[in-house]
Amino acid sequence: MAVMVLPFLFAACNPFAPAIGEGDPFGDLLGDPKTIEGYFANFRNAYELRDLSLYEPLIDSSFVFIYTDFDTGIEREWGFGQELETTRRMFESVVEVQLQWNQIISRQVFEEGKRAIAVRSFNLGIGLNSGEVFRGDGNVNFLLTRADTTRAWRLLRWRDESEL
Repeated sequence: MAVMVLPFLFAACNPFAPAIGEGDPFGDLLGDPKTIEGYFANFRNAYELRDLSLYEPLIDSSFVFIYTDFDTGIEREWGFGQELETTRRMFESVVEVQLQWNQIISRQVFEEGKRAIAVRSFNLGIGLNSGEVFRGDGNVNFLLTRADTTRAWRLLRWRDESEL
């Protein structure tokens, strides 16, 4: 009789699949896009996975990237389309991206929770196909926006404050 019960018990157990209700299997990967920390987690994951389909929803259609051209000393900028194209080319041309977000230097939420400014330090490592690794660090100054507090944050303006 015990021989008959044993196969029945194992038939109901799949050791390779988590049981229902054991939590979100992507809980550590995907952040809550309605929180600023969740936004930064999703940004990091889009970069590290080099996945434009994860990155694009994080960017507002009115997006502006602002950086200093150190060769000329002039501040330059580009918009949404160029941001996606530049990021796509970067993702396709590198073998690895490591992005570590460090402390938030300043954070301000305003307009009834519909806008936020977050200045945060980071460390970035980019592995090139040649085997070289580019390392940089600095600060990002993000202006985040959303239609209302039930919606996900999107990046409206990125001011690069690094000295790469």
